[in-house]
Amino acid sequence: MNFAVGSLVKARGREWVVLPESSEEVLLLRPLGGTEDEVTGISRHLETVVEASFMPPDPDLLGDYRSCRLLRDAVRLGFRSSAGPFRSFAHLAVEPRPYQLVPLLMALKQEPVRLLIADDVGIGKTVESCLIARELLDRGEISRLAILCPPHLAEQWQAELSEKFHIDAKLVLSSTVSQLERDCRLGQSLFDRYPFVIVSIDFIKSDRRRDEFLRTCPEFVIVDEAHTCTEAGEGRGGRHQRHQLVASIAADAQRHLILVTATPHSGNESAFRSLLILLDKDFARLPEDLSGREHEQARRQLAAYFVQRRRADIRAYLHADTPFPTRLEQEQSYKLSPEYRRLVEKVMRFARETVIDPNDSSKHRQRVRWWSVLALLRSIASSPAAAAATLRSRAATADTETEEEANSIGRHTLLDLMDNEATEGVDLVPGSDFEQEQSSETRVRRRLQEMAREAEALKGAKDEKLQQAIKMVGSMLKDGFQPIVFCRFIPTAEYVAQALRERLPKGVQVEAVTGLLPPVERENRIAELSEYSQRVLVCTDCLSEGVNLQEHFNAVIHYDLSWNPTRHEQREGRVDRFGQPSKQVRVVTYYDGSADSIDRIVLDVLIRKHRQIRTSLGISVPVPANSEQVIESIFEDKILRGRENLIEGDQMALPGMEDPREKELSRQWTDASEREKRSRSMFSQETIKVDEVARELDAMRSAIGSTVDVATFTRDTLLAYGASVSQNSKGVTLLDLKETPRALRDTLSVHKSSLRARFELPVSDDEIYLNRTHPFIEGLATYVMDAALDPEGDSVARRCGVIRTSRVARRTTLLLTRMRFHIVTRQAGEERILLAEDCQILAFSGAPQNATWIDDQTCINELVEAKPEANTLPEQARNLLRQVIENIPLLQPHLQEAAAIRGNELREAHRRVRSASQMRGVRYEVKSEFAPDVLGIYVYLPKL
Repeated sequence: MNFAVGSLVKARGREWVVLPESSEEVLLLRPLGGTEDEVTGISRHLETVVEASFMPPDPDLLGDYRSCRLLRDAVRLGFRSSAGPFRSFAHLAVEPRPYQLVPLLMALKQEPVRLLIADDVGIGKTVESCLIARELLDRGEISRLAILCPPHLAEQWQAELSEKFHIDAKLVLSSTVSQLERDCRLGQSLFDRYPFVIVSIDFIKSDRRRDEFLRTCPEFVIVDEAHTCTEAGEGRGGRHQRHQLVASIAADAQRHLILVTATPHSGNESAFRSLLILLDKDFARLPEDLSGREHEQARRQLAAYFVQRRRADIRAYLHADTPFPTRLEQEQSYKLSPEYRRLVEKVMRFARETVIDPNDSSKHRQRVRWWSVLALLRSIASSPAAAAATLRSRAATADTETEEEANSIGRHTLLDLMDNEATEGVDLVPGSDFEQEQSSETRVRRRLQEMAREAEALKGAKDEKLQQAIKMVGSMLKDGFQPIVFCRFIPTAEYVAQALRERLPKGVQVEAVTGLLPPVERENRIAELSEYSQRVLVCTDCLSEGVNLQEHFNAVIHYDLSWNPTRHEQREGRVDRFGQPSKQVRVVTYYDGSADSIDRIVLDVLIRKHRQIRTSLGISVPVPANSEQVIESIFEDKILRGRENLIEGDQMALPGMEDPREKELSRQWTDASEREKRSRSMFSQETIKVDEVARELDAMRSAIGSTVDVATFTRDTLLAYGASVSQNSKGVTLLDLKETPRALRDTLSVHKSSLRARFELPVSDDEIYLNRTHPFIEGLATYVMDAALDPEGDSVARRCGVIRTSRVARRTTLLLTRMRFHIVTRQAGEERILLAEDCQILAFSGAPQNATWIDDQTCINELVEAKPEANTLPEQARNLLRQVIENIPLLQPHLQEAAAIRGNELREAHRRVRSASQMRGVRYEVKSEFAPDVLGIYVYLPKL
């Protein structure tokens, strides 16, 4: 005989549920009450499979007042094909915050899905985008997924997909592609071979690889750090190639596309518009200024594709507190030693002589020299190690052929522009030797070598910046902080790390992570470092973007100031984000306090202005796009030529007055912040109302249980089995399982009897996060369920019981039922069947022969929580239960009706949240083809 999807069968001595992927020859089965890991394929030609019937409870196995609640929660937490409005939530290893449902609801109202998720740093854009992908996968609307991201973020994406969404994705990087292709058939693309891939966008953007990817591109694509893919105009640079790739992906009108970035504008309105056009080409016709009532319709249209929120917007969304740490910021200055100061002055004289060379009228060579001396000034401000390396290295601009090329390379390597080719390679020393002659005896080269030797001699005791930083790091460690020290150049990071290793107390582990390490090794070093209770990470900006470090670190020291404050914000965002277990994070801006130092210029012109705007607006606003030209000219005038010298054609300030260029930059920045404020107001999510999110959130929690349900079930069950469960002052749940049954510990797969756990993020290194799909919770729910269903089992959750309570005025019976449905999706003649399971408690008063059914769910829930107030004789209890069991046939019509009503609710929920699919002729039908399983019978008698 053929078995319908969702039917119960018996094989290998146990009951199973038939899954949708079954065929006539092979049945794909999940054990009754089992998990996805236990899914098994059974060949009907080789093994006997028969129809199974669900036996009623045994009245001789009486439970107590906890039985109904524990069994209900065990059943709900065991669901992997839930009947809630979202198909994916039973597969998640994290409960999304309420605000993270907004992008999901926005996406489900679109066909295809096209979104720009631009929430602030640390809010959880990765979770929001992956949640959409998981939902469409579980609805059967997509079968393949690709994530395009910078290579250094690939492993983090892989871990997020695996740990939180149970998606096993392959890394497609230059270092992995050969191995992946070896497993492909002749002529088969690896993108056909592997349904879920995380692809380095810089690897795949080349013409040869791009064409293959576009030919076999999955139907769902997420583009991370999308601001690096904005249109760059003419040319063949990396940004242009990335934009061409993403534009080609977006050209397929049926493809789902999500763009993810915390900086959608990057200070450039045209770049922002180029992202919007990827979502909908009609956005090319949007007016430049969207304010005013006349553009309300255009704003609403754009708001359906664009979600952008500050922390303040979501901190208490739907009354769910989302804890972010308090940021403790301070500035700390240092003074150069006399020896270091003399070298800086010598470098300054060399810089002025070099830039102002009357013997060379070539504008190209002038720019080469300018970038060379600026590299030297920046590196000597960083460390003696970086200065020596720069003095001995060839300038990055030395081999250019045009002024434009020299400026492009110089800005890329020195000005920390956010439109760089990601963060790879920017920590290399830029070099200062610009001489065209190869002879080592040139005058310039001899001076460079001499200064390099002087820089080497300043390492260690004569480097006051380093010495004061060592004390600062030591103080942080004593205060319980685990700091990250951000440096600009690789030699500086290695130099600082070595000094910290030598000077900090034993037991403090110090590691350096720079761009010299491949991304995999960076992850490994951080993982190894996290094993130490006291740790310091010294790194370059190769870790400033996208990498989440909040679980292991809670402080940032800007050892070298970035020349772009957005980079500062990104550095701080590695620790200052949701999931940070510390209530406070510390940020130190460390700078040279000399009045004429480069650090003071950066601090005065950029860093403090950025901080002021962030404080007043609540978000970071990028520096205006043309700021690098202003910064260049300010550096040139104030550092190289002196404030007292006027440049022909320039209007400079007199001593003590604000430079007009600084004033203009400040004005532009203020205007940009005001535009950003208006934008935030204009694009608030009017398309998704708070009550709509609340409704779907309640429906989801009712179907599969909430974080509170997981915590309550875990504590009550373990206590009932003899465990010790307590909570310390920090809210950590302490579990001691030594006295629990050995069979339970084996099921939970615990390697130690004592655990520190939390049921909500964030968690510390020595704690585990217990969510509904964690193996511990899955094992606990399975153990309770199997023991309750096994006549020989010894479960704390029994399938029947009788309780006396003052909460009822007459005999009332609760039936714990499990319903199974077919969700049938029809489109263009194709039919797709999904299995859904639901747990419902039905109740009636009186005898079963003349039952009066109760519709008040609040009343039913209160009974589930009722405790006995008087004793009931065992024989009386058994007789009452037998009476219900014998009359179950009389109750079946109402059970079928309840299942039909629930099926209609389920159909409406699917139509409601996926309303856009109806535009493409998609139709949903929910069939209740099986009689509800009566898992438990619980009789409540009035207190005598």
